[in-house]
Amino acid sequence: MIRVIIAGVLMVWGLFALGIATVGIFRFSTMLNRIHVAAKCDTMGALLVLSGLIVLSGWTVFSLKLALVIVFLWLCNPAASHLVARAEVKTNPELERICDFVDLTEGDDDDDNR
Repeated sequence: MIRVIIAGVLMVWGLFALGIATVGIFRFSTMLNRIHVAAKCDTMGALLVLSGLIVLSGWTVFSLKLALVIVFLWLCNPAASHLVARAEVKTNPELERICDFVDLTEGDDDDDNR
């Protein structure tokens, strides 16, 4: 019974994080803000939901597979979000008008200021 309660709490918190991500994706106006909220809340929401499923299933081969899915998501989701954000910075000419950011891909322009 306690295992079901713990699993339920984890899954409800995970669904809450995923719901916040959905609201954030629709609420924010710039692509970089949307990517940020999607990457953070997706990763945390998936961790909590899958952890709840691991607790619910007990220690089986299925829970090991779910743990591997968690590891895969935690490695790939931030990297994929970073690559999408970097592509947005490179291809959107109006981004400098909308956002303040430091473009670290063009080399070191601050050599004269040191």
